[in-house]
Amino acid sequence: MDIDAVLLRIKGDIGKQIVFYDTVSSSNTVALGLDNRADEGTVIIADSQEKGRGRFGRAWVSPPGANIYMSIILRPAVAARHLTLLTILSAVACACALRGTTGLTVSVKWPNDLMSFDKKIGGILTEIRTIRNELPLAVVGIGVNVNMEGRDFPLSIRSTATSLMHETGRSFHRESIISEILNEMDRWYKAFQAGLWQAIIAEWQRFS
Repeated sequence: MDIDAVLLRIKGDIGKQIVFYDTVSSSNTVALGLDNRADEGTVIIADSQEKGRGRFGRAWVSPPGANIYMSIILRPAVAARHLTLLTILSAVACACALRGTTGLTVSVKWPNDLMSFDKKIGGILTEIRTIRNELPLAVVGIGVNVNMEGRDFPLSIRSTATSLMHETGRSFHRESIISEILNEMDRWYKAFQAGLWQAIIAEWQRFS
């Protein structure tokens, strides 16, 4: 993983600071552990995860050298009722980025799945901590199956999961996909901060 190659492509505030690990328990766990020691927009990227997780604590298969596992630290200054839009805007950002970098017609399945036709190609896990009189800490975890082959998936999910390589027949540089996701996250997070919530929902519905 060439983090310098990612940084060179970053256009906005999200992703200007990246912390890379060869292996973590999960990137979300690391990001949440940083608490107030990391600036907004800091991104945790791992080459592999020992305890990657999805919704409801489900395991997320996280082998090294193949996929994207990253978590973005945000501190949104909005009312609590709007925080659920973070997952929606993240799904929009990922779908835009993956379509642009791979040519695949990536869609979004409620609430947090990135799909290629009827198979899951990625997912989003948003975790939020709120403390009285402080801005909420939101960590958006993003996992994308990039260069896994069909046989690399456990039998239990082989019929429902896929990867960018499996769908297109070609491998991808993770760095270019990561930077494009982060640039799209920056664009849609700025729309979120500006209160353009209906625009975000409309784009999500287009991809849904």
